[in-house]
Amino acid sequence: MNIIIETNRLLLRTFTEDDAALIYDLNLDPDVIRYTHDPIKDLSHASEILEKVIIPQYALYNHGRWAVHVKATLEFLGWCGLKYRAELNEIDLGYRFKKEGWGKGYATEAAYATIQYGFEKIGLQRIVARAEIENIGSWKVLEKCGMTYIGDEEVDGYSVKTYEIWNPSVR
Repeated sequence: MNIIIETNRLLLRTFTEDDAALIYDLNLDPDVIRYTHDPIKDLSHASEILEKVIIPQYALYNHGRWAVHVKATLEFLGWCGLKYRAELNEIDLGYRFKKEGWGKGYATEAAYATIQYGFEKIGLQRIVARAEIENIGSWKVLEKCGMTYIGDEEVDGYSVKTYEIWNPSVR
């Protein structure tokens, strides 16, 4: 297990090609993907996402989406991490968790640790995050992490609230 971040309760690690079943199972729950609009069709599709989207970011940018586990039990909760979005020329904070992990502060803990990693370990200047207008739980996570709401916009065909946070050491 290649652990990137360790918090009080969580371990964030790089995904491997063997994690397709974890990605697929996470995306089977319609409530989990309600606001993401990117269902995983089958195990093969999950493998393709890992091989072509998630894993390449690690080598290219020294960050990516990481698997999140409960430290005490190693239970897989979902993922959290950073992603370079070339079409917007920005670093995006994202996360997705199983329903069993909702309401326990895991998303906030993982997202906050990810922001700190981005600033302290890889020297990012700015991190952006978006949540659909109706996804109140997600934008509350962003606010708890210290992100600032900068406005509503349409991205990828959906109305979203956009947040940002700047590295305090570069401002």
